[in-house]
Amino acid sequence: MQSALYVGLSAQVALEKRLQTIANNVANVNTSGFRTDVVKFETVLSKAAANPVAFSSPGENIISREQGNITETGNPLDVAVVGQGWIAFAGPNGTVYTRDGRLQIAPNGDLQTVSGFPVIDSGGAQLTLDPNGGPVSISRSGAITQDNNEIGTIGLFNIPPDANLDRYGNSGVTPDRPATAIADFSRDGFKQGYVEGSSANPMMELTKLMSASRAFDSTNSLIDGTESTLRNAIQTLGDPGK
Repeated sequence: MQSALYVGLSAQVALEKRLQTIANNVANVNTSGFRTDVVKFETVLSKAAANPVAFSSPGENIISREQGNITETGNPLDVAVVGQGWIAFAGPNGTVYTRDGRLQIAPNGDLQTVSGFPVIDSGGAQLTLDPNGGPVSISRSGAITQDNNEIGTIGLFNIPPDANLDRYGNSGVTPDRPATAIADFSRDGFKQGYVEGSSANPMMELTKLMSASRAFDSTNSLIDGTESTLRNAIQTLGDPGK
């Protein structure tokens, strides 16, 4: 049995997914709060043949926890998260967490994400400001002050390190384990007038893209060579004069 053919095909499936992941990271190098995707590969052993054969699995996408760079914007409704916390907003199907701190005030006063979803506090309640109430001040703890009155507090949440994350949109995530509200702001908090950028490094991602493309081409050459060997063997065995 020509195991190389099937091993090569499994490698191409895995590399194709890797290429798609890198391309998505490159496309989001300018997306605020975007966390890159990485692919976790495993080896699958087949005992169908006399000798075990190692195949490459298609791979599993994992959202990285690596932070992006923080940039000053001067916009009082922009907040960057310091530390490992996440901002929460009410999505269509439940709570979604994000590091994109570009906030806005809706005409009715609701504090929203840049995509128009309501930002919530640590108890899950929506926050409402006065659209004509003057300048907004946001403290490290997320407390919002307007006209010397404290309006509410933006919730800051901790997602367990071992939680699996599913992507929502470009910069939102939903964990498979409950997030908990952060009450200690000595290490975690908000920084008003700043925004976190994408964690995708364009040069690094392009380097990975070239490396994966070369690996894909090499695997393709392996498959072509294996197919050529099979054709020659069939021709030789099928020719009664040889």
